[in-house]
Amino acid sequence: MYWRTVQGTLFIDDLNAFLQKLNVLADEYDVTIQAMDAGKIAGMSHVELAIKKAERAFKAGSNVARDLGVEILRYASGKRQIVEAFSMGMKEGNIFVVFLVLGEKDKVDAVLPALDSMVSRIEVIDYSDRKEEAVRAHFKIGSTETDTIGLSRIPDIVLERVSLVDILK
Repeated sequence: MYWRTVQGTLFIDDLNAFLQKLNVLADEYDVTIQAMDAGKIAGMSHVELAIKKAERAFKAGSNVARDLGVEILRYASGKRQIVEAFSMGMKEGNIFVVFLVLGEKDKVDAVLPALDSMVSRIEVIDYSDRKEEAVRAHFKIGSTETDTIGLSRIPDIVLERVSLVDILK
């Protein structure tokens, strides 16, 4: 499946209105749009793995969510339960955001300008030291793990958590 990202910062003053706007765009362009808190994303490989795992789950009929975007969010969050996965979603206030847009190439490419206009474009997907605290807290990465393999391996630990979503209960 074809997909692209739009990333940057934005201010959300009304979360419900914001999510409704995304739903309208997704319906209008016949695409899947999933917004995620980029402050908890540990790099593009994190996004790619979540998409792969969600697509695989849908193909195998083992998906938990009915919506591909929510299934991607579930994997990206490293959480088995959908309710817990929303902790990686949007919130009111200033936020680093990554929009994942999936669907047919022409439809995905057509909606990108509308999403682009919502954000101040900056690269926010890549893992950096400024994300360490939020990523460690979200994925429950303790000092025992990082003392053993090093802080630079935090993105690898996140990929492990994403890979193990279906195994850990």
